[in-house]
Amino acid sequence: MEQEKLGKVIEAAKLYYLLDHNQNEIAKILGVSRPTVSRLLQLAKEKGIVQINIIDPTEDVENLAAKLENKFNLKRAIVTPIPQFENHIIKNYLGEKAALFLDEIVKDQDIIGVTWGTTLYHIAVELKQKFVKDVKVVQLKGGVSHAETNNYASEILYLFGKAYNTTPLNLPLPAIVDHVVVKQAMEADRHINKILELGKMANIALFTIGSIKKDSLLFQMGYFTDSDQKVLNEKAVGDICSRFFDKNGEICDDGLNGRTLGVKLEDLRKKEYSILVAGGPNKIDGIYGALKGQYANVLITDQFTAKYLLDKNS
Repeated sequence: MEQEKLGKVIEAAKLYYLLDHNQNEIAKILGVSRPTVSRLLQLAKEKGIVQINIIDPTEDVENLAAKLENKFNLKRAIVTPIPQFENHIIKNYLGEKAALFLDEIVKDQDIIGVTWGTTLYHIAVELKQKFVKDVKVVQLKGGVSHAETNNYASEILYLFGKAYNTTPLNLPLPAIVDHVVVKQAMEADRHINKILELGKMANIALFTIGSIKKDSLLFQMGYFTDSDQKVLNEKAVGDICSRFFDKNGEICDDGLNGRTLGVKLEDLRKKEYSILVAGGPNKIDGIYGALKGQYANVLITDQFTAKYLLDKNS
């Protein structure tokens, strides 16, 4: 195709598919007839300049779930169809699915460990009351912040306690402290140690992935020094319970990890249900790293994220 005609094909395609002009408007802009515009758009499709993908949100999510279970050796994968790949929409759908799964598995005398953040809040508001006995709910990581950003920690604990008829136990500490000796002193407290041990004993752990972005909740809470942020930006793909790992699921900053309060990543591998609830374009690398590290045996995600994870090899 000659260069001039190719240019017109591309321009017509951009005007039609990106800028939403109709064919009459494009004809006026390009100084050609309407049938010519129609032929230009047809050429754009024939030459592969325009590729149309139809996303069907009712596609076989059970098949995607089975493939995830097989690839990552999961006890269970749950994939929910979503209409758009946008964070606020994803969290609504994942919250509903995770709450239904908890209703299915929670039984008498379970210990449920929870974290905080917007994803966990969406789960908490969807919880159904279940009449179980002697269930304990415990916070898996500190939630005291240096900033005024709301991490929903208290709301999440209240809603979980209400759903399972129990008084939840919060961890009244920062997630990360400035010095290891400060952490050691806090852990030596009898009350704090009891909560940390209960988190370690929890047979159900519920958590999400934090993304490595300055506007993510953990980064807004004022925990990190400039040197911390530099290391995380270079190596980390995400965090679970404020413990940061690389693309292979390995802890990427031992110094920072040593100043972090709460459940350890290796403890998550021992849970009956270690439930990762996450999806979205900013979390794909983090989810993949977490699954490679085998920190979750249950994954609840959306169909778009599921496909990316299945296609991803490194």
